Amino acid sequence: MSIEHDSDASGVEPNEGYQRGLTARTVQMIAIGGAIGTGLFYGSGAAIEEAGPALILAYALAGLAIFVVMRALGELLIYRPISGGISEYADEFLGRFAGFSQGWTYWAVWTTTCMAEITVAGKYVNYWWPSIPVWVTALVALGVLFGANLISVGLFGRAEFWFSTIKVTAILGMIVIGIGVLLPISGLGPETGPSVANLWNDGGFFATGFSNALLSLQIVMFAYVGVELVGVTAGEAENPRVTLRKAINSVPFRIGIFYVGAMAVILSVRSWKDYHAGESPFVSVFSYIGIPGAAGIVNFILLTAALSSCNSGIYSTGRMLRSLAHSGDAPKQLTRLSKRRVPALGISASAAMMVIGVVVNALDPRHAFAYITAVSTVGIIVIWATILLCQMAFRRKVARGELPASDYRVPGAPVTTWLALAFLALVFVLLFFDEDGRVALVVGAVWFACVGIGYLAWTRSARDLSDREA
Repeated sequence: MSIEHDSDASGVEPNEGYQRGLTARTVQMIAIGGAIGTGLFYGSGAAIEEAGPALILAYALAGLAIFVVMRALGELLIYRPISGGISEYADEFLGRFAGFSQGWTYWAVWTTTCMAEITVAGKYVNYWWPSIPVWVTALVALGVLFGANLISVGLFGRAEFWFSTIKVTAILGMIVIGIGVLLPISGLGPETGPSVANLWNDGGFFATGFSNALLSLQIVMFAYVGVELVGVTAGEAENPRVTLRKAINSVPFRIGIFYVGAMAVILSVRSWKDYHAGESPFVSVFSYIGIPGAAGIVNFILLTAALSSCNSGIYSTGRMLRSLAHSGDAPKQLTRLSKRRVPALGISASAAMMVIGVVVNALDPRHAFAYITAVSTVGIIVIWATILLCQMAFRRKVARGELPASDYRVPGAPVTTWLALAFLALVFVLLFFDEDGRVALVVGAVWFACVGIGYLAWTRSARDLSDREA
């Protein structure tokens, strides 16, 4: 594939040069469907088993914190819409090491998230063809999505639009059918069993205890990974300041309908005791209702959800590597764009790392999803906290008159910002009380140690090179 350098002659941000091939409609759908993936469709089975009906409250509380994070990101994006936003804002407001570490951490989060998505894609394919090893499906899925991302951002956008449309339609359909089952006059589903009373009949709302409801936040937070993806589209979205504002404003609606609403219906149709880790509650509830072929249809929808999230991950990691290269935090070759105006080298490097997920599936398919999601959760908590800290630093500069004020502000800041930070800190502490969480913390500590060493080595190498050229 032929590679060429992008030009800065147009006066756009120095890390841009992309083709603005993402329409407002596409960005809106990416914003709606970006965070709807395996964390909700698949991981929520384990969360229900751990927290019972209280999972609804866990999703709602986490959703409030995520809304503050997204408004903070929106305030920064309206100030300066750039594709490498998270790392570049950290660089500008928190210092060089913050930019380096957060850029690489966000890349690692999405790389591991993609590993989780292709893991679950293999499990969904096993629904029809149980003899196919999970790692084989994972490898094929990764190869197809990798090829699609190399072709053009327009193809990515169209694929993600339809992936997201399928996910959104599926959840809305499930909610409508679920409500119909709960209405005794509808004639849908079993005559006995479905009832709103399921939310408190089997042991109460906090059936497994308040502490277990808190511990479920690890899985809940992973379900929200991807909500910030809309910020990565800034360099390729049409009229980004208008488009991104509208997309972020839809966050409360998304959380209320697709997370809280969906969980409330699922846990009303069947008792929480009937859902288990390792199986999708969406497939389970449709099988219970007894709609012919519904479980297979939903399984296909869940497969598209996993592929959608992986598709987004390949897209975002390629752009993040290019942003890091522009900041001098990655090899400069990664700044190049292909003739199709996509960061082909960054996409290729990211996809190569995602093959590790295929290896993990081959070695330990039973625990692969739990390990990978736990690691992703640690990284994304740090990323979201960094977004909040950058927004607070931005506000301080505005107060000193160093930067212009934004007309798109975080509601209730700085109080809401501090509360969101406190919530993220709570989730981080709770990881110590969970076996998978402790594994993630150990891996996270190793990761940040490697990032610190890498930063020192990289900056020293850059200084030596500069001295030689001088």
